Amino acid sequence: MPVRAGAPSDLETLTAWWRTLGGDGFVVLAPPRRGRELQEDGHVEAADLCAERGLDEATSFAYWLWPSHKAAFDRSGTLTGELLLHWGGDHAAVAAGLGPVPEGYRLVDAGPRQAFRLDLVTRRDADGLPDPEDPAGVRQFLARLGAPLDASLRPPRYAPLTGAEAGWLHERLRGPVDLPAAARYALALEHRDALTADEASRLLEAWRGAYEGRLAEWTGWSGVLRALLRHGHPDAWDTAAAVGYRASAVVAEVPSARGLEFVRERALAGDLLAVAPWLRLRHALGEPDWSAAAAAVAAELAGPDAPEGALRSLAVALAAAATDEWRGASGVGHHESRAFTSLARLRFSTDERLPRALRVLIASTAGERLGHVREEALRLGPAYEDLTGTKTEDALAVADRYEAARDDLLAGTGPDLTDLSALTSAWHRYRTPSEPDVEWLRARVADGRTGMEGLGFCLELLYAHGLAGAAEVDALVPRWKKTLTKQYRTTYTEWRHPLVTLTCLAQELGHPVAGELLAWWAKPKPLWKNDLRLLTHLGAPDEAKADELWRFVTGRGHDTGHLLTWVLLRARLDGVHPLLVADRLVAAGELPDHALKRALLGAADPAQPLWHYSVDDGSLSWWLRAREVAEDARLSAGAREMALAVARAHCLVRAPERARPAPTEAEVARARAWLGLHDGA
Repeated sequence: MPVRAGAPSDLETLTAWWRTLGGDGFVVLAPPRRGRELQEDGHVEAADLCAERGLDEATSFAYWLWPSHKAAFDRSGTLTGELLLHWGGDHAAVAAGLGPVPEGYRLVDAGPRQAFRLDLVTRRDADGLPDPEDPAGVRQFLARLGAPLDASLRPPRYAPLTGAEAGWLHERLRGPVDLPAAARYALALEHRDALTADEASRLLEAWRGAYEGRLAEWTGWSGVLRALLRHGHPDAWDTAAAVGYRASAVVAEVPSARGLEFVRERALAGDLLAVAPWLRLRHALGEPDWSAAAAAVAAELAGPDAPEGALRSLAVALAAAATDEWRGASGVGHHESRAFTSLARLRFSTDERLPRALRVLIASTAGERLGHVREEALRLGPAYEDLTGTKTEDALAVADRYEAARDDLLAGTGPDLTDLSALTSAWHRYRTPSEPDVEWLRARVADGRTGMEGLGFCLELLYAHGLAGAAEVDALVPRWKKTLTKQYRTTYTEWRHPLVTLTCLAQELGHPVAGELLAWWAKPKPLWKNDLRLLTHLGAPDEAKADELWRFVTGRGHDTGHLLTWVLLRARLDGVHPLLVADRLVAAGELPDHALKRALLGAADPAQPLWHYSVDDGSLSWWLRAREVAEDARLSAGAREMALAVARAHCLVRAPERARPAPTEAEVARARAWLGLHDGA
């Protein structure tokens, strides 16, 4: 809707409203400029803003991102799409802080795990249909039709269309094809198997003409391809091949022998996204037992030329596919189906019909919920069978078989080094690494295929435990200029950029490459490294490095681990435990509490420092450090109280569903009992 002459634009109206918000434990960040691209950018800005204003680090906040801004507003400032308002802190405090929006707008609260959605108020007729000439009304109507009843199912399930809705959509596809608009209508229809053969043919002709050589760039491609397959169009398979790697999931929704061969060939050619569709089609077309279907697929992925990561993709797909089938048959919801998934992973881990390599990969993630399976089976009794199709005693037997086989299956293995969530959840397991763990970490550093995420994880663990040596440096010397000099955000990781860790290690060893590394860090570009350069001072520390770091810390520069680095460095120079250094800072009271808490807990175990940009209230590692610091009789009352404050706010006791890895009810009870014993003592 164009802006009326003399009237403020949507952007001006909303910006004026936004500037009135804040107060009583809630702040808003200024509207974004280029640079606030990711949610982590917003969280870092919020932490800096609270520190600048002297606000408690638990202050709730809201903001929006630059990509969301560009997607929501056109050049005139008209709101042409939903504006996503991200947030941090307490959900209820944010909802109250945002309060009523200006007249003509609506704010949708999507719940404690989602962004708030700000949009225009629009009108509907008696059938709930928008005026075709109202862009905002049409957009909102199609968004409602495009929202699945359950997005967690594969394929997703959608509400049926009313006759009026279907007629409205078909009417939009009559006449000359407007591809940008037609994409939305076609998808809404085909989600319900309602795109006609004639409509699909007409759209295919226009699609190929406008997007020759780049078919997947049109947003409506999946709906039209699915309809072509469903109607047996003669050009369907050529179209699928032209779409490329993204076509496999659509092909799997319309089972056929030709579709099975299509996804099989793509998977064997290295398309990891085709592995799950291959498994599902193998099951749908004559192999009703999931283990047998997976074994057949795994057998073809076992050859020397099999694509790397394909077997891991199959391990992930197996439990997910079995769960989707169970949900379809039982009607169990997404949240409740976790009990089935957890049990299925334990069962598949010890299913001898599956090859050992596949069982090892499944077992590596199954164990995290071993305690949950036992706890749920005993607590729910007969209701557990309704959720999982398995009796309590049988589920307990599955858990026992897994536990008996676990050590043998997992010896000398580790987490998926490309999965940040898996690495974060596994971090606490490496606090005291075993010899097989160390061998695995060293092998991963030496493996030229290990990427930045994996190198950061493995090299940090080896370095912090004093287990890294010249072999690790030598392994990375050929790669560092080409691979390790790339930007890699470590805001939400417990490890540092691998080039920081490598530089520290090379300095301490007096390795010949140390000079080259330091020379690279000293160069003015690339600019991203300037936030990390001083972190390399932890390697071969001296008083000059300590002084430079301290000047940065007290100058209130952007802290990306600088204070923790100084604490660890100072402790090494003084020959004392880092906690004693951090405690002196607490007593001095010259630095913000949020920075002191982060450094105090982060340095609690110098053999495994925690480098997350702030106290991570969902992490088991941070909970354990908070407990240890609170119980450390060497420390001042102020330091121990800081640790207790972190424990009080931790998700393990406050919101267990957000803790990682997911705790059992018994673990939550023990944590709350500990807090009750120590709080106020």
